[in-house]
Amino acid sequence: MKTRICSLILSVIAISAYSQVGINTPSPSATLDVNGNTKIRQTPQAPALAGYQVLGLNMGTTEVAQIDPALIFAAANTDATVYAAKKSGGISLLSLGLFPSGFRAVNFLTTERTIGNVSLFSDTDYSYTIPSTGIYAVGFTFKYGTGLQASLLANSPGVGIVRTRAGVATTIDNRPFSGANLILLSLTISETGLNSIYSFQAGDKIAFGLTGSTALDVGLLGSSVASFYIYKVSN
Repeated sequence: MKTRICSLILSVIAISAYSQVGINTPSPSATLDVNGNTKIRQTPQAPALAGYQVLGLNMGTTEVAQIDPALIFAAANTDATVYAAKKSGGISLLSLGLFPSGFRAVNFLTTERTIGNVSLFSDTDYSYTIPSTGIYAVGFTFKYGTGLQASLLANSPGVGIVRTRAGVATTIDNRPFSGANLILLSLTISETGLNSIYSFQAGDKIAFGLTGSTALDVGLLGSSVASFYIYKVSN
């Protein structure tokens, strides 16, 4: 009799050790399978996340797993819209039929980017494609030659930003170089920039270039410096 009782107890222990418990489910598929709402009445408060793991729900398997908090912070702080580039030589200007009259885009290349995903920029039309609708911070600077010319430049050249939406190109901002006609000398400060925020729609293409630039010296253009940045700041 004692042998039978011991065998029964051992069998119960073995079944409990390897069994699955289900709450609101007749066929549990995990050690503890809960189907329904869960409430935790009270837990101690941790002063910091160091040494702790965060629990996350896998939407595919509905299983709960440990997650390093650093992974969450890294994902939250990654801006997939940010892009910046700088061109310190070899500048030429591209004129496309869809651009507004007088605007020519700087030939930025993806290899000249300082930060950002290469897929955001096109080497074909030298434009940045807006990945998602929202408000964007944009900056663009251009230094023609040394940044100071001993004459007034013809056609009032300057910098411009063009947005192309549904095949229609529009100049959304521009600023001419500053000139001064003195008694004995005419000067042009041929370095300027734009820095503001703009509302864009997903799929908009943004190009950075010069306006009124047809009379600029090709040699000076080649030794000029241009840079831009763009990133989303709000929905």
